Amino acid sequence: MPALDGMRILDMTQREAGTSCTQALAWLGADVVKVEPPGLGDPGRHVQPGEGNSPYFLNFNSNKRSIVLDLQDPRGRDIFLRLLPSYDVFVENYGPGVVEKLDIGPDVVRRANPRIIYGRLKGFGLSGPYAQFKSLDPIAQAAAGAIALTGPEDGPPVYPASMTGDSGTGIQLALAITAAYVECQRTGAGQVIEISMQEAMSFFMRSRVSSTIWNTQPALGRGHPGRSGAGSATVRMYPCEPEGLNDYVYIMCSTERMWESLCTAIERPDLPLDPRFATNSARREHSEALGEEISAWTLKRTKEEAMLILGEAGVPCSAIMTTEDLFADKHLRERGFIQQLDHPEHGEIELLGFAPRLSNGDVPFVRAPLMGEHTDDVLRADLDLEPAEITDLRDAGVVA
Repeated sequence: MPALDGMRILDMTQREAGTSCTQALAWLGADVVKVEPPGLGDPGRHVQPGEGNSPYFLNFNSNKRSIVLDLQDPRGRDIFLRLLPSYDVFVENYGPGVVEKLDIGPDVVRRANPRIIYGRLKGFGLSGPYAQFKSLDPIAQAAAGAIALTGPEDGPPVYPASMTGDSGTGIQLALAITAAYVECQRTGAGQVIEISMQEAMSFFMRSRVSSTIWNTQPALGRGHPGRSGAGSATVRMYPCEPEGLNDYVYIMCSTERMWESLCTAIERPDLPLDPRFATNSARREHSEALGEEISAWTLKRTKEEAMLILGEAGVPCSAIMTTEDLFADKHLRERGFIQQLDHPEHGEIELLGFAPRLSNGDVPFVRAPLMGEHTDDVLRADLDLEPAEITDLRDAGVVA
């Protein structure tokens, strides 16, 4: 039996941050019913390329069901309130004031179901000077200090490609919801959970903050040791054959043993005997010279070859993977992380899987729903509506 079998979630999330939260819970076995507005539905459906069922939407909404409900219509809002007692969790990540305008804030929802866990994901939280500010992933990363630490030493800050502000916040909210659900099983009491993207993103900044002297100076970022061309030569990206845009291997030797393993792997047992490279401080002082010795080896190998040789020798390393490389990676494919699904509009598609692997209750990967695909099923099962009633609601534009 899946770990979260029995947990039921009304999911009023959109784009990525909130959808990551509910998708993670669905992958752990929760029944997630996505509530979409009539017309375009979740804006993520229309992120290019694609209309209605974009690859972006498919990547964040697998293992969910979809109903279309007009909450601006009194009849649609009434259906929503009648659905609530059948669910354990409600999650929303709309902009400031939206759910209040729809009159489905925590007080209203918890009157309909006192046991419900109400999850709220906002850019800057529900209080403070920035509470009414809107946010998306790059805004959260900027507000948490991540962008300031990324990019070349002598250039402007650079927005990191990974969507840590969005998906990182969603996963933290999923953890909090799971904890609240466990508590509710003991006490029968629901609660409201609020999470700020700015604050959640700061969770990923703690190692950088730790490099400062009790926050009396900015953390080292652009050009810090570990960036290519700076600091220690044993913590750096190195170019590989055939020297294309992404033909690099990243090496990170943080101990003497790893350094010795590196020298063995590149067949240079003489390097530790060289006074310039005998100690960590000496290697840092002569970083440029050592870098030339290591790159002379990497440039004769592809990034995949370098990774295999170094990794098998005990050197922490990785080829610089492109998104295309991820789907071709034999390791990820052998582990079943690349999921193959049939989609009624796109045919066979491949998606990245879910990292946690539970020994009990594996949950099959299911494609993202078409818009409103499960409206009839949910209304029949949860509200016992007759087909004629659903048809009347659909003709009136209340459901779809």
